[in-house]
Order: sequence, then structure tokens, then C-alpha cells
Amino acid sequence: MTAPPFLVAPSLDLPGVAHGFFSRDGGVSSPPYQTLNTGPGSDDRPDDVAENRCRCAAALGVAPDRLVTGYQVHSPDVKMVTGPWPDGAEKVDGLVTRTPGLALGVLAADCMPFLFADAQARVIGAAHAGWRGALGGVLENTVAAMVSLGAKAERITAAVGPCLRQPNFEVGLDLLETFTAKHPDAERFFAPGLTPDKRQFDLVAFGRWRLAQSGVTTLDDLGLCTLADPNRFFSYRATRRANEPDYGRNLSAIALKEN
Repeated sequence: MTAPPFLVAPSLDLPGVAHGFFSRDGGVSSPPYQTLNTGPGSDDRPDDVAENRCRCAAALGVAPDRLVTGYQVHSPDVKMVTGPWPDGAEKVDGLVTRTPGLALGVLAADCMPFLFADAQARVIGAAHAGWRGALGGVLENTVAAMVSLGAKAERITAAVGPCLRQPNFEVGLDLLETFTAKHPDAERFFAPGLTPDKRQFDLVAFGRWRLAQSGVTTLDDLGLCTLADPNRFFSYRATRRANEPDYGRNLSAIALKEN
């Protein structure tokens, strides 16, 4: 089995931790899912998705059934995980664990994939954060769940992978009003749009701010935009522009190595 290529963040290059931000390269899926689609929620062939996930698990040094992802619903909810889901993936957008040999993954195709680690406490986390999840507090809740397992916020290091970036994230004034209703300071994350009724949203900067408010100050940003590079990364918005029927998901995952 050939391991697919993946990106790494310096902040997560830690003893006892393996992680990777995977692209759409290195898998077996056919168009429009070519080739490393890891999303069971897509209409891709289940066997191809399973093979792709096996390849990612192998790249991280874990068994195929030890790669855990949630049934993501853009929620603020976080789950402590100790092993594979016994009854299928639970509806959750943040995962934390202190179990060695278990990889926590999030699936994204424009939303933000965050990975977290406190190497000293041997606690890791992963969070899927679109604008709804980020506004709802999934990032803060992931940090709080890690702290409940023995991590310290000031020791947690984090990284955010490929996602939709501000120049390509144009939104309406209603979203600006939704964010400022909860966080008046959030207006600074919305730049002028191409027309007066639009704004360009820096969701990554908002996420970084929410983590800083939770005590996490060490965060790497890979700085890559899914919509700007749809041949390398799956992008929901790129799929809509191309009138394709469905889209794949990029996997970002982190694991505690077994001693």
C-alpha cells in the first residue's frame, strides 16, 4: 500500500505525536472524487472511501479501524473518544483523546480543519469548524475538553490546514450581523466585498482569536486555500462553480503514538 502525501505543521512536530493534513492526491477514487476522498458522507463508492482511509491511517501509523471521524453537523459539540465508534459515527464536530494508537480526524471541503496537541499531557484533539461551528464555540469547547483530560491551555499547540480563505470567502451583510451580535469585536474580520452588500470574511483569523481567548497562543496556519487550488484540495464552492454533482472531503488527522 502506497502512503498518500500529506502536509505537516511545525507546531505539531512533537514527541509521541503523528499528524497530517491530506490533500486529494494518493487515493483510488474516480471522478469527481479523484482520488483521496475520505468522506463516507459522499456518494463515492464505499470501498474506495474505505481504502483511502486505510491509506491515511497507515501513513499515521495506526490500524484502519483506529482512525475515528465524527458525523459532522456544524455543531459546537465535542466528544471524548477512547476507541472506534461502537454504533457508527456520532454527530459531533470536535474530538479529543488521551488513548494511544488512536487517530482523530476531521473532514473538510472549505471548512477549517484544526488539530491540537499537549505533548506533555499526551492529550490530542481535532475540530471541524465552518462559520457555524466557529461561532458556536467548537474551538473553545475542544480546548476545554482537552483541559478536562489533563492538558493545559498554555501548553496546547494547534494548526489549521487548507480551507476557504478571506479573498474567496465572500458573504452577505447578514453574516456580519450574526457574528457581531455575539462578538461585537468580530467586525474587524470582515473586509469590504466586491459590492457594498458583500463582505470578505477571514474565518481563520476569527478562529485564531477564539483560541487565543481560550489560552492557546501557539498556532500554525498552513495558509492554503481550498477554492484557490481545487486540483489539489476538495472544495465545496469549487464543485458548485463547476456544476459537479458531488464532492470529496479532505482529511486532517492527529494520533498519539503507542509507547
